[in-house]
Amino acid sequence: MEFIYTGIDNKGLRQKGKIDASNEKEIVEFLQKSAITPISISRAYTKGDDFLSFLKNVNENDVVIFTRQLSSMISTGLTLVDSLTILKEQLNKPKMQLVITGLIADVSEGLPFSKALAKNPKIFPEIYISLIEAAETGGLLDKVLQRLADNMEKAEDLKKRVRSALFYPAIVVTGVVVVLAIMNLFVIPQLGKMYENLNIDLPLTTQIVLGISQFFTVGFPYILIGLVGFYFLFNRFAKTEKGMQTIDDIKLKLPVFGNIIMLSTLDEITRTLSILISSGTSIIQSLNIASRVASNYRYKVAVRNSSALVEKGVTLSQAFQNQNIFPPILIQMVRVGESTGRIDESLLKISEYFERDLDVKVKTLTTAIEPILIVVLGVTVAFLILSVITPIYSLISQIQ
Repeated sequence: MEFIYTGIDNKGLRQKGKIDASNEKEIVEFLQKSAITPISISRAYTKGDDFLSFLKNVNENDVVIFTRQLSSMISTGLTLVDSLTILKEQLNKPKMQLVITGLIADVSEGLPFSKALAKNPKIFPEIYISLIEAAETGGLLDKVLQRLADNMEKAEDLKKRVRSALFYPAIVVTGVVVVLAIMNLFVIPQLGKMYENLNIDLPLTTQIVLGISQFFTVGFPYILIGLVGFYFLFNRFAKTEKGMQTIDDIKLKLPVFGNIIMLSTLDEITRTLSILISSGTSIIQSLNIASRVASNYRYKVAVRNSSALVEKGVTLSQAFQNQNIFPPILIQMVRVGESTGRIDESLLKISEYFERDLDVKVKTLTTAIEPILIVVLGVTVAFLILSVITPIYSLISQIQ
């Protein structure tokens, strides 16, 4: 691959150029032999790379495949470098190959695998790196990689189920909004002019529809500006600590959806804690990582506070109970795990319970939301049709 380098030669002059190499280490060695001190080295991207970059980004599925295949290779007795080299040749995604090339170079130089992974934080999350670090200490890299792959697959499957449940209603609602906007901006104003020319008395429903249409027609530019302004202000507010707390609290209070969000977050936290603790990570460190992994701000703070209490000597079950946010069944299962010395197994069981409960809630939502949307859509369409047709029917009756 081609790299762009910048350096200073022995005369103090800045040198810049392009060079083909398999990794940055080769470039540094070449520059040193040429009496050039390297300042910066970066990969050279072509226009084609920029245009197709969105197609080549490393996604979660790529990381799962990488993790599972690496686990299989290491379990057969291959060294880490050999396993990574074989994986690089097997994968056909350029960006993933580039990442593995960097991992091979770092590990070959003696850098721990976890430290090499940490150079790619956008690809390998914190929990991934922490588990690899624990596995290196315990000599269980293949088993931890296998469990990591299983955990990531379950998490991705959970996200897909929730997204699929929300996809249909989102499409229907968007379609209804678009149709109503088109009717209010283009169709109903023309009917209003026709009724005005006919000089007939309009029923209340028709007057309401025409009034709404007139409001949209006259105020559409202002409404659009207001929506754009609200979007930017909302995004800015959502990035503040107060904003995240407020929005996530509202999400948890939403009917039906709030329960789904709560179960999804609890499953995320308990599964993360289970896999970290079982891999040898301390409870305090596991809680700190889980607090950063949690997607809901309220639970993020609760886990963080629990970590502080555990550090002071409080048991994990008591720390969870003090937060007044975790369900009793979770606290009870953690208490059982503490008494048996197998907190990781208890957390895994409760995460599976949350996952099953979430699956039922999602299926119930999917089943119930379709008839509700059909009724709402039918009532809306019926109201519009009656409002438009009633004056015409009255006019025909007068002529007869």
